[in-house]
Amino acid sequence: MTAITDDLPARLLHEAHEGWRAILAGKGGDYYQRTMTGDGLLILPGVVLGRDDVRAAFKAAAPLDRYELHEPAVIRLGEHAGVLVYRSTAWRGDTATELQMSTTYLFDENNGGWAIAAHQESPV
Repeated sequence: MTAITDDLPARLLHEAHEGWRAILAGKGGDYYQRTMTGDGLLILPGVVLGRDDVRAAFKAAAPLDRYELHEPAVIRLGEHAGVLVYRSTAWRGDTATELQMSTTYLFDENNGGWAIAAHQESPV
């Protein structure tokens, strides 16, 4: 079981890094499908995907080589939820893409872990 800690910013940053590591390992679709709430959304430029659509979307995307997170901030939504906002840079080969990211996490007591209710990416 994942513990709820008083250090919500560190917990949510840990969750974000878990997602990025899954993406780099070619398992981003599996990660998001597993960790999104049943009605969760992945909001990307030009498309909104539900939980059932994320695996195919990640398979269709070119793989990433590395990432960086910058300027993280957390908005607390009570003891068991929060929004993590940050700027990211992700590389495919020599091409870097900068995005503003926002992920809403909530603690899912039924599954004993943090779940993604919404994740949004916007170009910088």
